[in-house]
Amino acid sequence: MERKRINPLSRRPKSRRLVIAVRGAAGSGKSVFARTLAEAGLGRLCFFDTERKARLLPGSDGTTFDAIEIQHPDELPEFIDWALDGEGRAQGYGCYALDSWAMYFARKHRETIQAVRQRTGDPLVQPTAEELTSDQVVFQEVLRRLCIDSGACVVITDQIAARGKEEREENEMGKVLPMTASGLEYFVDVMVELEVRVAGFEQIRVARVVKSNSPDFPVGLELQNPTFAAFLGRMGEGPSPEAAAGVPDVLEAKAVEEHIGPTVDALLTQAEAFGLSRADLLIAARHYCGINDLERLSPEQIDDLLTRMIARYNEAKPVAVSTNGKAGVNGKRNGKAQG
Repeated sequence: MERKRINPLSRRPKSRRLVIAVRGAAGSGKSVFARTLAEAGLGRLCFFDTERKARLLPGSDGTTFDAIEIQHPDELPEFIDWALDGEGRAQGYGCYALDSWAMYFARKHRETIQAVRQRTGDPLVQPTAEELTSDQVVFQEVLRRLCIDSGACVVITDQIAARGKEEREENEMGKVLPMTASGLEYFVDVMVELEVRVAGFEQIRVARVVKSNSPDFPVGLELQNPTFAAFLGRMGEGPSPEAAAGVPDVLEAKAVEEHIGPTVDALLTQAEAFGLSRADLLIAARHYCGINDLERLSPEQIDDLLTRMIARYNEAKPVAVSTNGKAGVNGKRNGKAQG
């Protein structure tokens, strides 16, 4: 039998990939930034729209990118599966956007609160910490599918619930980081905060990095009127596709020798020759192998029982007796041989 093995070296990064979370107040340009994925040279953009506002973006009718309106939050995981593994793969999507995570998370969290209040009859009760943790694991499957399983560039928009909260919380680098109850920051490479500023008589959008896993995007970095292509440009050339082209995805198959050992029938036949019943075999199988059914014994376990059985039989085999009544071997006495 041959067994195929995945070549670990084939899993080295083959292209530049960046996952960005964009946070900000309403009107700060989060959706506009997410749309710039369509013009970053990454392939066709699949835009998951939970707020149903993508219709306001140019090209959302399918001429530039595909905007998919999510009418109910439970549709989102199904639509993501469609785009990544289903019929949507025929569209050739090369990048993805979710606008917005806050809307999806809020609607699902609302369902949890309503279920708890309906169950308890208390209109003011809140979910327990255990219930919130369980929900978070389920909700974050959406982030895992988009940010990790897709293997593509992704933009996820979010909102800042309370202005000023980010000034009181810090990340692992000692910089300000607006944390969320949903854990979005753990799935992205870079998190930026968008705001609109006035310079002279002109409005500009400014993206400030508040969380980063890349030295190309230090915390505190600001980009004016940012685009996704501008972020990619800061990453350099990235891995060489030529270097990865010669690495096979699957290692050469090697023949695996199958262990062909004694069967249950052979075990029963040998036991019968030794005067043992099937019940005796079951007791031995339960004691030595932890198996209550002879048919479930592996070839190795059958071989072990046969070895024990033969060894036991040899120990119990009577010793030959000489004509003078003394024990002997091959017709010889224990002392001198017969003359």
